[in-house]
Amino acid sequence: MGDGVTQHSQSMVNSKMVILYRLEPGCLGPDGIDHIEIFCSIAERALQSLNADICQWQLTPRFDKSLDELQYSLAGKILTKDKAAKYVLACDADLAQLEEFFEDKLTELINKYIARKLPAQK
Repeated sequence: MGDGVTQHSQSMVNSKMVILYRLEPGCLGPDGIDHIEIFCSIAERALQSLNADICQWQLTPRFDKSLDELQYSLAGKILTKDKAAKYVLACDADLAQLEEFFEDKLTELINKYIARKLPAQK
């Protein structure tokens, strides 16, 4: 009987949490609305290996500001930030550090994207 509990706990740690990040179109400049969907697709591919042992990052445009910027889920169920932090802690990591590292990488990608589109506008 005890083995079932241990296996269940282990399978939870082995499954990946999905972190959905809703990105504002304005982060790509005044014409960001024209670029946000393709940028999210490119950035998601570029970030797929980031913390891949713990989570999977998904990016989507944030057209509805009533939705949270970040959403956590596990096995198709939405988690609160506290539960997400506990899950990450069980994986020997810190949610705040994961998010900070993700945001740093995302900022780099945004800056590169903007730099590449700027010459075309001149």
